[in-house]
Amino acid sequence: MREFAGFAPREQAYIKRSLDVGLARCDAFRLWGLTEADCRAIRRQYVAYQDLKALRAMLPEAGSPGAVERFIGKLVRIAAFDLGQDRIESFSAFRFLYERLVGADIRPFLPSAFCAAAALPQIRPERRKVLLQSLSEAAATAPGWSKAEPRFFPEHVGEAEAA
Repeated sequence: MREFAGFAPREQAYIKRSLDVGLARCDAFRLWGLTEADCRAIRRQYVAYQDLKALRAMLPEAGSPGAVERFIGKLVRIAAFDLGQDRIESFSAFRFLYERLVGADIRPFLPSAFCAAAALPQIRPERRKVLLQSLSEAAATAPGWSKAEPRFFPEHVGEAEAA
C-alpha cells in the first residue's frame, strides 16, 4: 500500500482503471467513463488487454526460447499501449500494475518488456528518457524475484477520483 500511495494521483487512477479492465472487476465504462474521450480510451484498453488471459497461461519455462519470443512479443505490445497512454511515469508503477494483471511469475520479464516498450518510436523521446531512467540498476540486474503473489489490489473509491 505504501508503494501505491507514493505514485502520482493520475498513476493511481490509471492503475485502478487498468485493474478494473484487465481483471474484469466491474463495468469500467460505468465507473471511469465520465466523457466520450474516457469511453474511447477504455474501449481501446479493452482491445489492448484481450491477450492478458493468454499471457497469464503462457509464462515461459527456463530454456524455452520459442515460448519466450511469443510471450515477450505479447507483453511488449500490451506494455507499449499502457506506456503510450502517458499515465505510467515509472518502472515502479509499471511493475506494480503488471504483477497484479498477470501475477508474480511475470516479475523477471518486466524490466526487459518495460525497456522494449519505452524505447519504441511511438513514445516521445523526452518521455522515453524519463521512463528508461526510472528503471534502477537493482531492478534491471536483479538476480531473483519474489514468487509471492501481490495481496493489495487498489480499487476505485469515489467519483472525484475518476476525474
